Amino acid sequence: MAAPEAPAALLNAVQGLGGGFAGSVGIAVRDIDEGWLISFNGAAALPQQSVSKLWVAIAVMDAVDRGALSLSDPVTVRRSDLTVFHQPIRALVGPDGYKTNVRALLEGAMTRSDNTCNDVLLWKVGGPTAIRAMLARKHIEGVTFGPGERELQARTAGLTWRPEWAGGWGFLQARAKLSFEARDKALRRYLAAPYDGASAQGVTLGLSLLARGTLLSPASSAHLIGLMRASRTGPARMRAGLKPGWALAHKTGTGQDLGNMTTGYNDVGILTAPDGHRYAVAVMIASTRVSIPVRQRLMANVVRAVIRTRN
Repeated sequence: MAAPEAPAALLNAVQGLGGGFAGSVGIAVRDIDEGWLISFNGAAALPQQSVSKLWVAIAVMDAVDRGALSLSDPVTVRRSDLTVFHQPIRALVGPDGYKTNVRALLEGAMTRSDNTCNDVLLWKVGGPTAIRAMLARKHIEGVTFGPGERELQARTAGLTWRPEWAGGWGFLQARAKLSFEARDKALRRYLAAPYDGASAQGVTLGLSLLARGTLLSPASSAHLIGLMRASRTGPARMRAGLKPGWALAHKTGTGQDLGNMTTGYNDVGILTAPDGHRYAVAVMIASTRVSIPVRQRLMANVVRAVIRTRN
């Protein structure tokens, strides 16, 4: 029996949305239950930014499934663990650190995109090398993993990370001293070959495998997807395109700006119809100079296009 074909109307819509966007973007829609794939610039390696927290979370839950880790395991977050940019946990970390556990760190990373929560978990499961090994072992093709939050952001800005910058202020001060030309050169180098690059097709493959239950145990899959549904970030991105009865479990990503150029503005997730039919969707904007509302509208419109084909 021949595999179902992708809806022509959705193909045309995705091509139109991607082609009409003023910037570099990759879009992919993968039917999780039927298997077809539609994309625009879907094979290009684009910056993931915090989308990469998804792979750390999968590695954490995989370690839980293997008995190497427990969600209740205690963790003390030290000031030396602090990273850069968005890290709500920073306010809780005193001179003696902050006592928490793996479960809370995972929730912070996935629902609030806390960079420090994610980085602590990253090193707890073995660092970038362990994530790359997990991606290969789970056959998630088209996805790479960078050097960790601090080193990634430093390189993207044209700097080399220093331990005394933990917390972010030192990094921001050092970045502010760089010339526009130096930062522009570093940012263009990053965009040409992202250290954390992934394709929209590769990301939707990983999401599809997660939704099908082939990456993790049923309990771990449900826990992670539940956290993605509870995400508080990017309410005006893909989520803005939802209709009543539809659900989205997602992860956003947002990179650095320089002048009026934005990089790594992303939203990826598992879209579920009222009847339970599922789609993996990725909209990854590598670079653009358009406003935030225009970027968000593109993401919401991709979701709207998927929903139209189901109705």
